[in-house]
Amino acid sequence: MVVPGLFAFEGPASTESVPLTLNGPTDRIQLLISARSAEAESGRSFDVDSTRTAKITFADPSIARADSTGGLTGLADGKTAVTVEAGTIRKTYELTVNGVNSPREPNFEVDVQPILTRLGCNSGPCHGKQRGQNGFQLSLFGFDPDFDYHSVSTEDRGRRVFPTSPENSLLLLKGSARTPHGGGKRLDPESPYYKTIYDWIAAGLPHAPKDAARPVSVTTEPRQITLKPKANHQIRVLAKYSDDSVRDVTHLAAFSSSDSVTVAVDSDGQVAAGPLPGEVAVSARFENLFASTEVTIPQPGSLPKDYFEKLPRYNKVDELVYGRLQKLGIAVSAPADDATFLRRVSLDIIGRLPTPEETEAFLADHCTEKREKLVDSLLERPEFADHQAMKWIDLLRPNPYRVGIKAVINLDAWIRDQFRREVPYDKFVYDILTASGSTFDVSPATIFRDRREPEEITTVVSQLFLGIRLECAKCHHHPFEVWSQEDFYGLAAHFARIGRKGTGLSPPISGSEEVMFPGKSGRVEHPRTGVTVEAKPLFAWATGTDPKTGSAEATPEPKKADADSDLRRNLADWITAPENPYFGKVIANRVWADLMGRGIVEPVDDIRATNPASNPELLEWLAQDFRATGHDLKHLIRTITTSYVYGLSSVPVERNVGDTRFFSRHYRKRLRAETLLDAVCDVTGVPESFTGAPPGTRAAALWTFRTPNVFLDTFGRPDPNQDPPCERLAEGSVTQALHLMNAPALQEKIRGDSGLAAQLAKSEAAPEAIIDRLYLTCFSRKPSDREREIAMRAFGDPESRKPGTQARRVAVEDLLWALLNTAEFVIVN
Repeated sequence: MVVPGLFAFEGPASTESVPLTLNGPTDRIQLLISARSAEAESGRSFDVDSTRTAKITFADPSIARADSTGGLTGLADGKTAVTVEAGTIRKTYELTVNGVNSPREPNFEVDVQPILTRLGCNSGPCHGKQRGQNGFQLSLFGFDPDFDYHSVSTEDRGRRVFPTSPENSLLLLKGSARTPHGGGKRLDPESPYYKTIYDWIAAGLPHAPKDAARPVSVTTEPRQITLKPKANHQIRVLAKYSDDSVRDVTHLAAFSSSDSVTVAVDSDGQVAAGPLPGEVAVSARFENLFASTEVTIPQPGSLPKDYFEKLPRYNKVDELVYGRLQKLGIAVSAPADDATFLRRVSLDIIGRLPTPEETEAFLADHCTEKREKLVDSLLERPEFADHQAMKWIDLLRPNPYRVGIKAVINLDAWIRDQFRREVPYDKFVYDILTASGSTFDVSPATIFRDRREPEEITTVVSQLFLGIRLECAKCHHHPFEVWSQEDFYGLAAHFARIGRKGTGLSPPISGSEEVMFPGKSGRVEHPRTGVTVEAKPLFAWATGTDPKTGSAEATPEPKKADADSDLRRNLADWITAPENPYFGKVIANRVWADLMGRGIVEPVDDIRATNPASNPELLEWLAQDFRATGHDLKHLIRTITTSYVYGLSSVPVERNVGDTRFFSRHYRKRLRAETLLDAVCDVTGVPESFTGAPPGTRAAALWTFRTPNVFLDTFGRPDPNQDPPCERLAEGSVTQALHLMNAPALQEKIRGDSGLAAQLAKSEAAPEAIIDRLYLTCFSRKPSDREREIAMRAFGDPESRKPGTQARRVAVEDLLWALLNTAEFVIVN
């Protein structure tokens, strides 16, 4: 099937007659002239665009014209043939132009507002910000047409538009920069945009008719593009309206790239590939609707045809990762050696370094399945629960000074107990969402003590358990998604009936008990209309897709709450339902990011069409497998850590050095603050002492971020005054490096009389054995010959070779200090 305006030159040269229609002087059709070119070396096919270089001629040039971007516009009513020549290929269209001689009257909603959006007038940095700009406010991206019409036409005594003298309207004077304008020149007086706004003002500022068709969906063409580095390609945008008509709105759409370094896009929809391989979503927004095109840039050159067939496949994860890498022509790194794998998986699963004895036993084991057996044993270690719970404590645990120390201690213990008892993830979430009772007895109820307003808890719930950042929709339509204020407050209404009994909060320290219970009353009002919003989930189920994104399937509505029911239970049922496409994806993505150094979607809790997954098939499979196994987090962790991909080295090879998204190697990550401090204590043999905690308490077991500790604060422990969820920054800093080098508390651990350095200095072990011991303790490996040679210089003084001497102790301490200050110690390779 040939789509008008779209040329797919895959066969011999031909001439086809396809009817095209332009309605009115401002209507426009974007031609899309593209061919497929096969590359002999790699066997891949690439898209080659000729839209801006093709020769476009008209049998009657008085009827229509073509601009430099390949767009057709009408000049007069009539018909003409349009011929397009690109290389040896020639095609002909029949073009009909209507409504130019007697154009229809423009209106605000259909004609003017899309222009304001296209030009960025109602964007966040301009008049779409919360209080507008210089006294002129528009709704963000035009989500409220009535508000915008009032702002443009009647606000401030109507000074912005003059129907009796349109050219003197402030809207046109400022837009064209004939009057000073902070946003610069946005309108060319010779452009169709200027003419449309001028004609609308001259027509008396008409509204759209009540029965006017409105856009209901948009699509981009092509949906997928494969380009060579530094190549260009045109995209066009089609809008479907409520009367089933389709209109080319490329000239009214706003474009953006999910990674503008890899693929840029200009205001007319032409994408430009950069020099690096990758895969990027180029999004087009028309009014409040979105669509995207996937742009792929494979690595230049080729891999052997059987390269991926020869790679080991331990489970489905490997197959899906290889599929994406093969498409991009990216090679994988070599597998990590056993020592690197042992240290990596131990820190990832239990947050502890393996002991030298564990390391030597693992390295001496020649069983082909020893990595799988290691993963199984680590998953059963008692440290697993604390390490995994710590990540959720970041996301859920509130400030104890705000909600009470006892309540926070209980919540902390409850989260850890959930992981010790291996409670299925869906039940864990369900119990949080429906918690009722005393904050001293029903620990997750503390979350509702902290987040007291429906709007507050809604942003947390949607972000943590759905991966949807709804906070923007609290005030306006989401600028990068389909979610509206109605969606936000419909979700918030589920938390409107939470009853509370107790003294409430009494800052700065609230230590009292509070009881949460399902109330009989409570409502949420839409802030713009004042209407009470009915509790309703974000969307109904569809077969394989979300209807918010355009599924044509008829879908059942979510069940509605009874007047006396706990609205939260309905929401919890909906969130944890097997059909929910978001619930499994966000936790699978969160766990993947924790283990692999980067999420399949980044940020991990921002799943949306305009922020696509680097490997959507992998994310979908992980979510489905997680659901099929009863929402078992251990199973999910085991699946990932026993894949071949997880065991890859972090050292890049020539054909993956630029990859930071597709998991062709293991991405290095810095240890969390608590894990790093526990590792320092394990290596030095001197435990940390924490205020208010019993001796021997590990940093991973602390119940509050308020425990004073300079080391934890330096290495990124969340601010105790910050509201959860608390996401940590993994970047290193000069302060951290200086702390490791100079911190008195760290020096005391290295020099401690009961520490590892002192014990080794007293021992009869030879310097070579001491060096081996320190390397095994810090890095889970023995030193290389070069490293041993350098380390032996610490024992250059003959006294340092004698057991129990001060010189020997200084030498061991200096060597331990040096190892603790290496990147290898701080980083998970």
